[in-house]
Amino acid sequence: MPKPLTAVAVAGAALLVRRAMRRRIQVSPLWPMPALAEPVSGRPRSRALRLLVAARRTVAEGVVELRLEGRELPRWEPGAHLDLVLPSGLVRQYSLCGDPEDTSSYTVATRLVTDGRGGSREVHEQLREGTEVEVRGPRNRFPLVEAPSYVFVAGGIGITPILPMLRALAAGAEWRLLHAGRTRASMPFLEEVAALGGQDRVTVVEGRAELDALLTDLPEGTAVYCCGPEGLMTAVEERVPHVRLERFTARTVRDGDPFEVELRRTGRVVTVAADSTVLAAVRAELPDTLYSCEQGFCGTCQQRVLAGEVEHRDELLTDAERDDSMLICVSRSRGERLVLDM
Repeated sequence: MPKPLTAVAVAGAALLVRRAMRRRIQVSPLWPMPALAEPVSGRPRSRALRLLVAARRTVAEGVVELRLEGRELPRWEPGAHLDLVLPSGLVRQYSLCGDPEDTSSYTVATRLVTDGRGGSREVHEQLREGTEVEVRGPRNRFPLVEAPSYVFVAGGIGITPILPMLRALAAGAEWRLLHAGRTRASMPFLEEVAALGGQDRVTVVEGRAELDALLTDLPEGTAVYCCGPEGLMTAVEERVPHVRLERFTARTVRDGDPFEVELRRTGRVVTVAADSTVLAAVRAELPDTLYSCEQGFCGTCQQRVLAGEVEHRDELLTDAERDDSMLICVSRSRGERLVLDM
């Protein structure tokens, strides 16, 4: 081969090698150690749908109901919820409170939380009739089970996952509902709930609910459901440990212990404070880490766990997923150290 052609070939080969090495290092910062598998973070957990806000109405003080229309929508069962992707990119979870047999629309309701993180305000201020939104799901971590009798406890907007359950119960089913709220005017769907159960089954309470009479000496096999503010759910759980709960906020960290998290891909180690989260500690080092709801529901921050025992605090992952991954926005370590594939 003539010398000029040889020089060109060598230069070309060198360029290809440099490019390959650069790609290799991008895949694994610890190269030449073996590259790890792709992380699980940010993978969509269900097919996204584009739906139209076809109707909007106020159903109580500070509560709006939205009917989202589409075609051949996935079916759902009472207790299911949707991920609603807001125009800003925030993801929030809302219980389905319409008719499970209707495959042309989904119905959700949300209360305006003035001192919240902005999701409910965006729903109230920006989602008008004619707006197109993205949703994911439905998913159900709060299913209605067969039982000889039922007790439901709803706090304010917590009636939304319970309402389809009441409609679905057979006419002869034994059930009671306690619906509590600040005022009757702030409690959505009161008229429909009263029509479903009447005074014998439905108790409406303004202010603090008295739980002992309702939850003492329950018949064997009674299924107890609760959705509402954290304080209400904690109080019910103290009285009925086997209660089925629907949370849309993460459990409060109480008496937490600090621990270390090794980020295997980068070789860094971060410390998670007793009152902080893995997500916060990780984002201080890796600010591009994906996250959204910060409450353990959307799955965006899911990360693979390489070592350590996880205290799972989410409401999303399956038992199989919990074997080797965690949602770093809410879950913590049971020991002094975790190793993540980051």
